Amino acid sequence: MAKYVLIAEEGERGLIAQAAERFGLDVTDAEVLVTGVGSINIIRSLQGLDREAEVYNIGYAGSANFDLGTWVEVSEVRLNHPNVTYPEPELKLKGERTDGEWRKAVCYTSCDFVLVSEYRDCVFDMELAFIAALGFVNLRSFKYVSDNLSLHAYHDLTHGVE
Repeated sequence: MAKYVLIAEEGERGLIAQAAERFGLDVTDAEVLVTGVGSINIIRSLQGLDREAEVYNIGYAGSANFDLGTWVEVSEVRLNHPNVTYPEPELKLKGERTDGEWRKAVCYTSCDFVLVSEYRDCVFDMELAFIAALGFVNLRSFKYVSDNLSLHAYHDLTHGVE
């Protein structure tokens, strides 16, 4: 079975080994794909991949209240649209550990960098909901909290999107 590690930007490559060690992932034979940031890049990068493949999404995320440097295993992903409510399918992710050894949380995917939110005990990214919506059945996601909803702090750490 094919195995992929998805990162949004080249600067996230260093997180792969950290996540593998922390979460006990075997990614030695995985192909690393740098997708680019956001929905269009995700769809273009991943549309041809086997939906049965083992897929690990590893990357930076913001959080309103988690400490910087916290690792999160994502249990569910939703779109971030705080101003309106509409029905959406639940996008649960495959999880293998439930012993509480690390934090599990919901990830809210946004089309732009989240600078303020009332949501707590969650993380924010710009790709995961679109990855999950493509229908990968063996998808797991691990996020490293890079900022507390601060584009400046994110950029200082990652040298990523501006």
